[in-house]
Parts: sequence; structure tokens; C-alpha cells
Amino acid sequence: MKLSILGARVIDPVSGRDQVTDIHIEACKIVALGAAPAGFVAVDTIDAQGLVAAPGLVDLNVALREPGYSRKGSIISETRAAAAGGVTSLCCPPKTKPVLDTSAVAELILDRAREAGNTKVFPIGALSKGLDGEQLAELVALRDAGCVAFGNGLESFRNTRTLCRALEYAATFDLTVIFNSQDHDLAEGGLAHEGPTASFLGLPGIPETAETVALARDLLLVEQSGVRAHFSQLTSARGVALIAQAQARGLPVTADVALYQLILTDEALIDFSSLYHVQPPLRTRADRDGLREAVKSGVVSAISSHHQPHERDAKLAPFGATEPGISSVELLLPLAMTLVEDGLLDLPTLLARLSAGPAEALRLPAGKLAVGGAADIVLFDPAASTVAGENWLSKGENCPFIGHSLPSVVRYTLVDGRISHQA
Repeated sequence: MKLSILGARVIDPVSGRDQVTDIHIEACKIVALGAAPAGFVAVDTIDAQGLVAAPGLVDLNVALREPGYSRKGSIISETRAAAAGGVTSLCCPPKTKPVLDTSAVAELILDRAREAGNTKVFPIGALSKGLDGEQLAELVALRDAGCVAFGNGLESFRNTRTLCRALEYAATFDLTVIFNSQDHDLAEGGLAHEGPTASFLGLPGIPETAETVALARDLLLVEQSGVRAHFSQLTSARGVALIAQAQARGLPVTADVALYQLILTDEALIDFSSLYHVQPPLRTRADRDGLREAVKSGVVSAISSHHQPHERDAKLAPFGATEPGISSVELLLPLAMTLVEDGLLDLPTLLARLSAGPAEALRLPAGKLAVGGAADIVLFDPAASTVAGENWLSKGENCPFIGHSLPSVVRYTLVDGRISHQA
């Protein structure tokens, strides 16, 4: 089908394009930016005056909950929610049931994602069998089945020698390893950042050193093994400082931060609301400011939702007995636009952190608007506002932002030139 998007402000972080122009699409690809090619006659058009056209957002961590946790979410529901947030490409973590440590599970996820057709899905394979940190998973077979990177989530390797061998093996095949650096022993039993708020509430704390001790170790192992590494869900100012130092030394490391960590602090826990129970925990204002500065400078090149939908009962128990996580992928763009509204980032830089940055980190075929490239596009109205929670699509309603008025509205999300979401 031939489609023309007319009169949008087209922002492409990769090429630096920022101009009002037209986009012409045919056979899933962008065939022209500006004037239509000779002989091109659009079957459909989208009047995009007043809208911004940008590369579809790339989210590096969206828990789809399938297979195994259908009460929390499904591939259909969570990819539909992602499309509503402007996401066209997403990575799903390996914590499924069974764990994503075999080709069969990877193929199941990819088949169901293709059937749903809401977004492109790129599985993250388990680094160890069963995520138990003892035996290496079949990484090459998982790569061949479609996994784009490998990680163990917050399930740590208890034996550093085993982890080192895993990294060396991954480096041999030029595989990307994702680290969620948190020292198991320092974090064990903790519910909140170790500081005045946790002390006031009587909650067991997780110190900043749970992140920095593990991060320092992991960076040294990356340097020794030569593996390509991505550090996910950073929470502390000292943590991003360690990443900056590693990048300055030339290590092949990238990093992302959960969007809610750029907005919230541990002070949000003051009423014991389980909606703010996340792991790793929300930290201090100083940490949030450090994360924001790292995003602004590019040390952290990717902002992700770290979407974790839960059924209602998972958040109804006393704080310590609830399951951690926030359902937020369908608010990814409106929530991120608060960073522009607050003057932290300009719009092109924000879009770079939501598209080109994450795509480059995991070498995904996404995150740019280019002639001949896939027509994965988000069209949004920066002058409108979204009331979070209206027409909610995720199975998980565990979101502290529901009811808030957020800047911008995603009008259209296009995947391969096909409209997968329309407001």
C-alpha cells in the first residue's frame, strides 16, 4: 500500500533532520522524504500538520509476561500497549516460564508477536540456564533463533569465575551481554533505598553500594573479556559516573535508565504505596539528578520503560509482600515529554534517547527515518495532553501515573508502514 504523511515536523536523530516535510511509504519502506517519487500516487494520506513524525520508539525492556504469566499480561495486550506509547520495536527479558533459555521459547515468542502485529519484538535470551547462574545457556542457538542479546536480569552469578567464562564465550561470538548490576548479598531482603526515607518508614534498605560494587566488578570483567556490554536499569549517580569512566577508557559499554527513575525518588514511598515498589529501588534526588545529567550528556544513551505489568492482587498486600514493578510502556512518550516540558532535554535529544540510542546499543535495525529503511514511525501531537489511564490497554494497572495529565498525545504508530495504533 502507498501512504503519504503530509506536513509533519520530521525529526530524525541519526541524520539530524528537523524540518516540516512529507514522508512517502510503499511496500513497508520509506521511499521518499520531501517530494514524492516520480509516478508515486498515494492510496491513503495522513494529514500531519501540527504533528511530529519521529522514528518509532525502541524500548529495551518490556516484560510481555508470555509464556507463563498470562494473569499479568500477554504478548497481544502488552505489544498493543507499547504501540499506544509510540513504541515500534521492543526487547523482552528472559524471565518467562519456562525461562527464555531455549530456541523453542524464543520461536514461540516471535511467532506470537508476528501474529499480534502490534510491534516488532526482539527477545533477550538467558545468559545462564534457568537464570540460575550456574551453567551457560546455549547462546549461539538462541542467537540463531532470534535473540539479540543475553542477560540474567537481577538473578546474579554467585561464582565470578563462571560469569567471567560466560563473558569470554559471548565475546568469541560477538554477542552483547546485558548487565543488571546489583550485588545479591548487599541487596538481599531490601525493599527501598537505604537512607532517611527507608529508616523513617521502617523498611529494610538496599544501599547504593549494592549497585556500585557489582558495577565495578562487572566493568572489570568486561575489560578483561572484551565482551560488548550494555548496563541496564542504572539507579545511582555514582553508578553512571563509573559508566562514564569506562567509556572514557574506550570500553564497549552502553547504558540505559528506567524512565520512572528520571521522574521519581524514594520520597514517593512516604505513604507506603506499593505502586512505587520497584527493583532496583527508587533512590535520592541527588541520584535522580545524576541520572538526568548522564542522559543529557549521552553517557546514558537509552531511556526505557522497564515495563512490568502485574495483576491487581500483586499490589494489594502490605508493601514488603507486594511484587515490584511499574506498568508504564503505553505512557512512554507522554511521560518522557515531561523531561522536555521541565527543560531537561530538547525534543531531538529526547527522541534520540528513545529511538536511535537504544537501537544502537543492541544493534537493532530500528531507530531512524531513512529512504529505503523500514517505515516504523510515531506521529504525535506535542501541543495536546494525555490523561493517563483513559483507554488503558495493558493488563497491568500497577501505574502510579494513572490519572495524571501528561504532555503530548500519540496519534499514530506505524510498523512497516501499517497503522498499528491510532488515537
